[in-house]
Amino acid sequence: MKQTVQVGKTFDHVLNTCAGIAIAIVYFMMFAVCAEIVFRYFLHMPIRWVVEITSILLLYMTFLATAWLLREEGHVTIDLLFVRFTPRVQNLFSIIVSIIGAALSVVMIWYGTDITIDFIQRGVLTPTILELPRAAIIIVIPIGSLLLLLQCLRRGWDHLKLWKAGGESA
Repeated sequence: MKQTVQVGKTFDHVLNTCAGIAIAIVYFMMFAVCAEIVFRYFLHMPIRWVVEITSILLLYMTFLATAWLLREEGHVTIDLLFVRFTPRVQNLFSIIVSIIGAALSVVMIWYGTDITIDFIQRGVLTPTILELPRAAIIIVIPIGSLLLLLQCLRRGWDHLKLWKAGGESA
């Protein structure tokens, strides 16, 4: 039991770190876009890499923060009917949603890893000004999806325990 708690704390630390990186990315993008506007319109010297880098960072921000957001129950929910159900039924629906989320995460891990490996083997670059390796851009998809899979399983397990107990969520 002690190991399970330690693994959970370690995983929470990983999620918190990823969320912190995502927050840093948001701040960096904000400053970069503001600098691009100033340089482009006032100094007539555009910063050519800003659009490319910010579009890549949007992908990173999304996949790094998704599992943390799920842990915090911060994803958008349509609770018009959900709140009318008993806590036991709510837990059952949460289990089903967690299973679906886990299945979709497995698909994203599988295809994301397959494509990343393919891009690494072929040395594919982006056809842009910076010509970045595409594998370095999309590797965040299987990594973030793995974190999301683990969080979906953890969430589903927590709701299963609550459902079995017939009790309310904490």
